[in-house]
Formats: sequence, structure tokens, C-alpha cells
Amino acid sequence: MTNFYDKYTQAYVSVDCIIFGFDKGKLKILLGKRNIDPGRGTWSLYGGFVAPTETLDEAAKRVLTELTGIKDIYMRQTGAYSAIDRDPASRVISVAYYALINVKDYEEDLRKQYNLEWVSLNEIPQLFSDHKEMVDDALLLLQKRITVEPICFPLLPELFTLTQFQNVYEAITGKKVDKRNFRKKIKVSGILTETDKIDKTTSKRGAILYRLNNDIDDFQF
Repeated sequence: MTNFYDKYTQAYVSVDCIIFGFDKGKLKILLGKRNIDPGRGTWSLYGGFVAPTETLDEAAKRVLTELTGIKDIYMRQTGAYSAIDRDPASRVISVAYYALINVKDYEEDLRKQYNLEWVSLNEIPQLFSDHKEMVDDALLLLQKRITVEPICFPLLPELFTLTQFQNVYEAITGKKVDKRNFRKKIKVSGILTETDKIDKTTSKRGAILYRLNNDIDDFQF
């Protein structure tokens, strides 16, 4: 094989995954402590290098499946991070992805195996390299896309109450919304389908359960 690019500096390409979950009224991310150098023992996102036979998306899906045991995870690319000194060991360019999962779908044995913790966004410790920048960028993208993509719903069970939906919406946007106006907006948008099921875990009267309306072609909220 002819080495056309020998005169150019080589760089490693990796993916880093920002995994969001919603638990106990808070938006959280999965973090762990690095078990390799550089930065051993430092809190970090989870990621890996892109194999020669993989695309970026394939590498991210592999990492996410290995880490969570869940297939078909909602994920989107956050951006590329290429500061020359972002990794003290070598020239590493990382492409970050954010993913959204229901915490209850996550296999607890895998969390323990990888020594990971769910950490609230307002309690994030100092992270390795530029990982905090990745988290901030991913959250900003969520906030921009929340009205045009159904990003709340991977964080919720298949059936949910309007209060649960509002709680997730507020956690992502970081803003409180008026309950009455929020429910009017839901009705006008047509994004939810009411079911005949009732959730009685919070009161005797119970609350109607809803699901995402998958029949709408253009999600707008």
C-alpha cells in the first residue's frame, strides 16, 4: 500500500458519549472515573477510539450499547473537539454524541460493572479535559431542539402523566412553566395521545396516562 500521507501528522479519533437520564425530578448524566492514564481517577464521560472498520456513528452506537445494554438509543452528534492539548498523551480528536435513555431501562449490573454514577447536572464534579464543555454543548442543543424534536420522550416511560412530561420539559429547559398554559399548548400541538389507563401511584383519584402521538408527521411544540 502506498503511504500517500506519511508526511502528515497522524491523529487518533475517538467518540465520547453524554448519556442523559431523568430520575427523581432531575436531569442527570452518567459519569465514571477513568481507569487509564492520562487522567486516571478523574471523573469523565465514557467513550472509546473509532476502529478502522467503523464510522463515527457506528463507534458511538457500539459504545452506548456496551455501556447500557440498550439498543436503538436516541442519539445525536454534539460536535467535534480538537484542541491541540486536549489529551496530554497524544493528538486526539473527539466527536461527542448525546444520548437519551429511560433510567429504569438501564441495566444496574452494567452500571456497577463500569463503575458509573448518575450525577445531577448541578452537581457535576470537575471532568477530564474538555468533557464539561461537551456536556454544556449537548444541553444547549437539547434546549434548542426541544420544540421541534420529541427529545423528552426517550427519558420517560412509554406511558406517562402530564405532570411527568412537564417535569422533564422543565428539567431540560431549566425553566418553570405555568401548568395551565403548558397543558393548553399540549392540546393544541396534538403531540400526545390520551389512553384509557390511570396512574394511581400519587393519588387515589389518579392521573390519566398519555403516550407520544406517533402519527404526527411534523413535531412542533
